[in-house]
Amino acid sequence: MSTLNHLKTRREFLRTSLLGGAFTWTVPSFISSTFSALQADADGRATQITTGRDGRILVVLQMAGGNDGLNTVVPFTNDHYFHARPNLRIAADTALKLNDEFGFHPALAGFKELFDAGELSVIQGVGYPNPNRSHFRSTEIWQTASDSNKFEKHGWLGRYFDNACAGADPTVGVNVGRQMPQAFASSKPLGVSLDNPENYRFASLDQPEPGETASEEPFFRKLNRPAPLMEMEGRNDGTSGGTIGALGGQTKFAASPLDYLERVALDAQISSDKILAISKKAANQAAYPASPLANSLKLVARLIGGGLPTRVFYVSQGGYDTHTNQAGTHERLLKDLGDSLKSFVQDVRAQGNFERVLIMTFSEFGRRVAQNANGGTDHGAAAPMFVLGEKVKAGLAGQPPSLAPEDLFNGDLKFTVDFRCVYAGVLERWLRTASAPVLGRKFEPLAVI
Repeated sequence: MSTLNHLKTRREFLRTSLLGGAFTWTVPSFISSTFSALQADADGRATQITTGRDGRILVVLQMAGGNDGLNTVVPFTNDHYFHARPNLRIAADTALKLNDEFGFHPALAGFKELFDAGELSVIQGVGYPNPNRSHFRSTEIWQTASDSNKFEKHGWLGRYFDNACAGADPTVGVNVGRQMPQAFASSKPLGVSLDNPENYRFASLDQPEPGETASEEPFFRKLNRPAPLMEMEGRNDGTSGGTIGALGGQTKFAASPLDYLERVALDAQISSDKILAISKKAANQAAYPASPLANSLKLVARLIGGGLPTRVFYVSQGGYDTHTNQAGTHERLLKDLGDSLKSFVQDVRAQGNFERVLIMTFSEFGRRVAQNANGGTDHGAAAPMFVLGEKVKAGLAGQPPSLAPEDLFNGDLKFTVDFRCVYAGVLERWLRTASAPVLGRKFEPLAVI
């Protein structure tokens, strides 16, 4: 058999087996009569199929609230920094030095180890034109990759799913949390959101007693057995899969077999069976801190180790809106961030999976250069991003913004790297897909890999 034919045969096998697997969680034998139509529809697409063992994985970590970049990556030789922050500044002799000008906050010892090992890239001065200081709006801009004066319906990861993952397993994207991020919003919804596989059951209007099953669960499982298609059309009354509405996209209910199968595939997302089983297949192989972020990353590590066919995991750490008494809060958050990611890297490395994992952090904005009167900092603009992985171009990247008062914009740092250039680099160099269809136009990819 020629190499080309071998690859084509393997590709068809993977597509068929995975598309079938995506539906067999809850759908019975009737699917065999219509699955051929779905296979024909998927054939020839530029779909990035992964078996859960051979695909690249992106982990997106949101530092929610607006992280103070200047006290994270400290310009410890800069006089403007010390004059602007007489009480909040990080002393030069305590910063964890990265070079002769910059160092990490002393709480980021975990990051420093990763940096010294050549597995962490620090991208300085990241932002976008005409920055917005609203938490909601700026988060929306980052999650949709829109211009600040435009409003996008779909998220940048959702558009990645639409462009590169059509026909993929519904768990191609997994958010660890109770609310689906806008970044996942897409025209054909993919992705699931969960905070704990043991609690990832069918949505219920009543609370079951310990050990009991939610009253709606038998109904949903029955719903996924053969039934006239007309019974399935237009149902959106709160008893027919309410979690579909939480995916942030349009769901079709046409009467064709393909539309019905798409609906059933989305319903399958609220079944805990596969995720629960996979999360128990792999034990964590590193000691983590005791924190919500660490717990999220522990779950992601187990799902990776168990072979869940996921391309993108999304986790969040909140609390960075440090308007008052910043010093102690920021120290605690950064220690949690650095230590949790260090443990996560140790975990997936022990599995043998680190080479296929890339972690990218972002925050909706940085903070003002000058401290405020309450021992904190107010909403700003540009801030650093961090990219971790075995194959990253480690070190300091991007141009650090000037802190000179005459170079600031209303007290804010001016960005030197558009965040969408970072996204483009991740899409093209890591996820191996064209970035322009995802980001809406061409951005010069930052060489993160």
